[in-house]
Amino acid sequence: MTQRQKYGLIGLLGTLSAFGPLSMDMYLPALPQLQQELHTTTSLTQLSITTCLIGLAVGQLFIGPISDRIGRKQPTLIGLVVFTLASLLAALATNVWWLLVLRLCQGLAGAAGLVTSRAIASDLFTGAELTKFYALLMAVNGIFPVIAPIIGGFVLGFASWRGIFIILTVVGVVLCFGVLFGLRETHPKTTTAATTQPLLPVLRQLVHDPIFMGYTLIGGLVTGGLFGYISGSSFMLQNIFGLSSQAFSLLYALNGLGIVVMSQLVGPLTTRYSEQRVLRGSILVALLGALLLCGTLALPHQLRYVILPLFLIVSMVGIAGTLGAALAMAHAPKYAGSASAILGLVQNLIGGLLSPFVGVLGKNTYVPMAILILVCELGALAIYQKTFVKK
Repeated sequence: MTQRQKYGLIGLLGTLSAFGPLSMDMYLPALPQLQQELHTTTSLTQLSITTCLIGLAVGQLFIGPISDRIGRKQPTLIGLVVFTLASLLAALATNVWWLLVLRLCQGLAGAAGLVTSRAIASDLFTGAELTKFYALLMAVNGIFPVIAPIIGGFVLGFASWRGIFIILTVVGVVLCFGVLFGLRETHPKTTTAATTQPLLPVLRQLVHDPIFMGYTLIGGLVTGGLFGYISGSSFMLQNIFGLSSQAFSLLYALNGLGIVVMSQLVGPLTTRYSEQRVLRGSILVALLGALLLCGTLALPHQLRYVILPLFLIVSMVGIAGTLGAALAMAHAPKYAGSASAILGLVQNLIGGLLSPFVGVLGKNTYVPMAILILVCELGALAIYQKTFVKK
């Protein structure tokens, strides 16, 4: 593979793996507007994030094992077509319940891109090369949290939240052509272990592997803290701290840029220190951010107090998320699709379960968000200590 082909593959897979940011971050600035127009509650509005996350989680559980059997390209294409249609219909939704159903469909279909992008990387690379490739994927993936809310805020300057779903429809069409003409099959149907063993035993074997599940749960919990931030940040920063949708988008983009920068530090850090040590350090930094954010609850509501804690929480996903995924996938190379499915299931399920609780006390407090993020970071540290620290 030439350098040009490698960077082209990174761009395509990075975009496919960014269905989460594409499906959520772009319309985050529009959540308050969507709530008003559809005459619904804060919790139901945030539930539109939850349904998408649940779709992303459950969809991967089916698509991953299927991709181990029939290859990566066909499931990816089918998922893209369904995602595109669901996005178009979401732009026409007239009530929140119709929107929730379509958001679930978006998630189920978008799961194809998430699970196959990780599996394709595992098909092509191993060891340190796989970690470096995941870091590059995370960098591309991290660009979307940077630009997606900016695009969303820009669109809201001249259109309603429906315009954002039109943009997602266009993105889906472009990706369909990109996969059709720019992605070769990396896992053709063969008689490997993944294709001859029944699906459930393979999944059960991975779930009962403490090392694989340790890395998976750590990555899932750190990412769960990120989803808590995603669900509550628009209401927190716009309603409590008084930011406009454009100003919120810029601050949100700055935090997203932290993911890009930190993901690129994974290579240099793991060259100097062990991967486990770097992973533990990133968890501790994220935990510090969560503690500082909880501390701001006792202070006057001023933006300067929350900028640093939020940046630490979000940016550490670039390190912990990259290493968690790379180490988990490297531990199960024979079942890349199934391993990717469980990895994605855990990440999105944790985020999906947290999202509705962020708004349980209404839109004028961020107490639930701060507490849930702290629980996630403490959970990640506890699992690391239990699984990887020798007694």
